[in-house]
Amino acid sequence: MDLRVQFERGVASWSGLPQRALPEIALMGRSNVGKSSLFNAICRRKQLARVSGQPGKTQELNYYCVDDRAYLVDVPGLGYARVSKSQREAWQRLLGRYLAEREVLTGVVYLIDARHEPTAIDQQVMQTLSSGRRPVWIVLTKSDKLSGNKRATALRAIENHVTKLPWLISPTVLMTSSVDGRGIDTLRTAVWQQLGLDSANIG
Repeated sequence: MDLRVQFERGVASWSGLPQRALPEIALMGRSNVGKSSLFNAICRRKQLARVSGQPGKTQELNYYCVDDRAYLVDVPGLGYARVSKSQREAWQRLLGRYLAEREVLTGVVYLIDARHEPTAIDQQVMQTLSSGRRPVWIVLTKSDKLSGNKRATALRAIENHVTKLPWLISPTVLMTSSVDGRGIDTLRTAVWQQLGLDSANIG
């Protein structure tokens, strides 16, 4: 029987976080990195996570319940926000506390556009994540837009960067594409296993 994946709530404050002690994994990355498309591909849905043409308009942790046994958390795109300064600062505080204190957060998938070098924001976030005790995957998106040689070059570049940081997940860096499916099965299996779910049943 297929696992059910459905949207449960958007969270804009610490008090709004689910109280059930279910394991959760967060997907995060800069705006326009292809996170919503990858989220949908992992869950084998076309429009589970909304692909927005207005990045940064809504700043909430979007919780998706998996078979009533775990959560996937869609984190809004980083580095772009069509909100006031006070709203942006409040969101940054919430996200920082979430990454540092959320005990049921069992892993983070951090996305980087394979076509570009990691930005200052990417490097800052990766450094923050590396100082934690939870598993982290670095996922390169949009690999279908690169030739084979350029994919290999992009992979080597990010691998050289993350070897300086204490990650424990294997593979540490994964090349993916939500268009042609590259790396999606590998990532899906890793995520479901980390959540204690049977990856063969997701659908």
